[in-house]
Amino acid sequence: MNAYAVIETGGKQYRVEPGNTLKVERLPASVGEKMNLQPVLAVFNGTALTVGSPHVADARVFATVLRHLRGVKVIAYKQKRRKGYSRKKGHRQELTELKIETF
Repeated sequence: MNAYAVIETGGKQYRVEPGNTLKVERLPASVGEKMNLQPVLAVFNGTALTVGSPHVADARVFATVLRHLRGVKVIAYKQKRRKGYSRKKGHRQELTELKIETF
């Protein structure tokens, strides 16, 4: 089985492997910059799983910022029947695409 880690960023948890690309909420980093993603919640090195409580001490995941982009538009629409009431609101999340390098 391949090595993987579980990281937390933007209030969400992601299972990552070296070579993966993933889109996370916008991070304050420039394109091409190498980042250290912490906290790391769990690490599997191919044979043993280490689970933190709540974080694994001295564990690091390194990633490179590929680009900044915006996600798909989400429409929130409310309506009350027969009252002439409707509200439409749109949202596009700012995202950062990362390439996972090493643990």
